[in-house]
Amino acid sequence: MRADAQRNYDRIVEVAREVFREQGYDASLDEIAKRAGVGPGTLYRHFPARENLLDAVLKFWVDKVDVATEKALAHEGGDRAVLLNWFEEYVALISQHKGAPAKITSAIGNPDSPITTKCQVLTAANDRIIDRLRADGALRDEVDTIQVCRLVGGIATVADQGDLDADAVRPMLAVVADGLLR
Repeated sequence: MRADAQRNYDRIVEVAREVFREQGYDASLDEIAKRAGVGPGTLYRHFPARENLLDAVLKFWVDKVDVATEKALAHEGGDRAVLLNWFEEYVALISQHKGAPAKITSAIGNPDSPITTKCQVLTAANDRIIDRLRADGALRDEVDTIQVCRLVGGIATVADQGDLDADAVRPMLAVVADGLLR
């Protein structure tokens, strides 16, 4: 990529991150182009679909998922505490931008989604927690990673759309955790 094209790409991603944080993932792409100082054609040349731009914005997020997973695995306490702590981390990870929980949760398990690689990172992280708890004999046998991601993502979506704080979300996460544990 030419140096000027790379600058445009980087600027579009930076501005998109700001706009998505302010307005959610359904924000106007034309506004993003305008704020980035590029024309709509430049934006669409780099990002033919909204999901492609979302994918670029979420790249920095992958590192945060890894850190959160390690933190959750190192969490001291019983199996329920580990699971609840992970669920809170999970909700925080997918709730960094308005509208993100619904977008990410609906893409989980969809191999055709442009953000499928990010979803795979998230489900792999969830797998690590589930595998640990399964090895401890703490989980019901039928617990499935995709289902857990969708359940917790559903709660995150409700919290996002209802502007609920962590204190309102935690009891809902506890219900899910209690349903998964033996």
